[in-house]
Amino acid sequence: MKLITKLLFFSILLLVIVSCEKDENRVYYEEGTPPVLTASKTGTIPLSFATQDEEAIRLTWTNPNYKFTTGVSSQNVSYLVEIDTAGANFTNPNRQSIAVSQDLERTFIQSQLNDYLLNQLVLVPGISHNIEMRVTSRLGTNTLPLLSNVLQFSVTPYTIPPKVTPPASGKLYLVGSATPGGDATGWDNPVPVPSQEFIQVSPTLYEITISLIGDKSYLFLPVNGSWAAKYGGVGANNTNNVNGDDFKPEGGDLKSPAVSGNYKIQVDFQRGKFTVTKL
Repeated sequence: MKLITKLLFFSILLLVIVSCEKDENRVYYEEGTPPVLTASKTGTIPLSFATQDEEAIRLTWTNPNYKFTTGVSSQNVSYLVEIDTAGANFTNPNRQSIAVSQDLERTFIQSQLNDYLLNQLVLVPGISHNIEMRVTSRLGTNTLPLLSNVLQFSVTPYTIPPKVTPPASGKLYLVGSATPGGDATGWDNPVPVPSQEFIQVSPTLYEITISLIGDKSYLFLPVNGSWAAKYGGVGANNTNNVNGDDFKPEGGDLKSPAVSGNYKIQVDFQRGKFTVTKL
């Protein structure tokens, strides 16, 4: 009986020792320090078409020093530089996000930053705007991101040539099986006007409100009744995002939304993008 008791005691003791050793060998995430963001410019970031190839701003930030029970992490840290309009608190769907792997700095030339301001944040050129920048660091997918301090700047984006050259005709028409004038015959051209003619809002922006047929196709034409020129998708036929996408001259057929109904289509030659909004 004593022998059994002794064996049981030593078995329990061994189990406790092994369990303690396992706990001691476990690696736990302890903490990190939010990166501190600094910049080569303060206040105003000068932008000009004449100096577009020169540096606009250089951002640098400190290492967040992610720590584990085994010491400072040697794993790869990813960063996200965010640019947004002041007051939006980085919730603006048009904010610009730039991924940076491991590096602790990022330099933007003037043409690059100007492109973000015009084509991503959709800011009006020639007018001063207030923007904010910050850096978010992350280690893998299981740790919460660490947010840096926020830097504020004043910028005045300059006008650049449109990404897609607007039609010389100053006109734009909608053609295709997705349109009321094209359903019966597929791609009837010329199209009925004014029902399938865009309104020119500005030299680079056209829009139309029209009833679209779901899961069909369409294109933009600069000259009604002619197939000599067209605007379509940048990829293969009907592979575009139906809510809006990039477009180009001589591009592929554009797919309409799945649900038939009234839509507003805007074609922005300045940005080289079109949008389709259900009404």
